[in-house]
Amino acid sequence: MNSLIYPPRLREGDRVLILSPSGKIDKSFLRGAVRRLQSWGLNPVLAPHAGGACGTYAGTVEQRLHDLQAALDDPQVRAILCSRGGYGAVHLVGHLDFTRFREHPKWLIGFSDITALHNVLQHEGFASLHAPMARHLTVEPDDDPAMQALHDVLFGLYPSGQETFTYTCPAHELNRRGSCRGILRGGNLSVFYGLRGTPWDIPPEDTVLFLEDVGERPHAVERMVYNLKLGGVLERLSGLIIGQFTEYEENRSLGKPLYEALADVLRPYAYPVCFNFPVGHVTHNLPLVEGAEVVLEVEKKEVKLSFK
Repeated sequence: MNSLIYPPRLREGDRVLILSPSGKIDKSFLRGAVRRLQSWGLNPVLAPHAGGACGTYAGTVEQRLHDLQAALDDPQVRAILCSRGGYGAVHLVGHLDFTRFREHPKWLIGFSDITALHNVLQHEGFASLHAPMARHLTVEPDDDPAMQALHDVLFGLYPSGQETFTYTCPAHELNRRGSCRGILRGGNLSVFYGLRGTPWDIPPEDTVLFLEDVGERPHAVERMVYNLKLGGVLERLSGLIIGQFTEYEENRSLGKPLYEALADVLRPYAYPVCFNFPVGHVTHNLPLVEGAEVVLEVEKKEVKLSFK
C-alpha cells in the first residue's frame, strides 16, 4: 500500500535547521526553539533568513526558497523545523529540487500553511511530520504531551518492544463507528483546498484524510468540504478525521454548529469518521506522520489511530 520513503530517526548531536518558509516570526520563538532542541541533545541552526521580514513574510520568495533548498540539499541537516505557518509556503511550490534530498532524506516538521510543503513531499515520495512548531516549543512546559510525542516520534522512541505507536482520544457524539486502514494524508483545509486540481493534490484512494483549520467562517469551511464532495474525493476515502476548527464565531450561519453541518455532508459515506481529534491550532496538537500507513478505529467510547 505504501511506498513512501521515511527519513531516518534522529540521534543525539544531529543538526536541525530552523527556517521560515511562510510568515515572519517573533525572534524570541526562534531562540526558544533553539533552546528546546538543544535540551533534546540536538544541534539546532538558524537559516540565514529565519528571522527575516518582507511585509508579512519572513523574506522575499527568493530568500525563503534559498533557505529551504539549501536545507533540502545539505547532507549534514537531519531535520527541518519550519518556525511557523502564515500564508506564503505556496510561493515555493513547483520551485524545489529534490535531487540531493533523495540521497539524504530528512524530516520536514510543521503544520498549518506548511501543509503545502507536506503535499509536495508526498508528491516526491517522502513522509513528513505534521507537528508543532517554534512557538509551541518555546511556551509549553517540558511535560507537554504534544511536545513529548514530537520528541519520541523524531527519535523513534516507541513503547517498549513496539515499532509503532497509537493515539487514543475520547469518542464524539457525531462519530461514525468502524475501522479502516489507509495512508494518512491531509492538514490545513484551506491550504489543501488551494492545491486541489494541481500536481500537488493528494490521491483520495486508500487515504485516511485529516483536516483542521483556523479563523475560517463556518460557511467557508462547509463550501470547501462540498468541493471535496462534488469533486469525488470524499466518496473515495478510506476514513476521515475532523480535527480542530478554531478562532471562528459559531454564529449558526449554517443553521447549526459547524461539526453538525459537516456531519450532514458526510452522511452518505460508510467509512469511519472521527470528530474533534486533537490536531490543529491548539495546544494539544499531536504529531502526525504524513504518508504513514495507519489503522483508524472509531469505537463507542474512544478512537484509536495506530501508526503501522
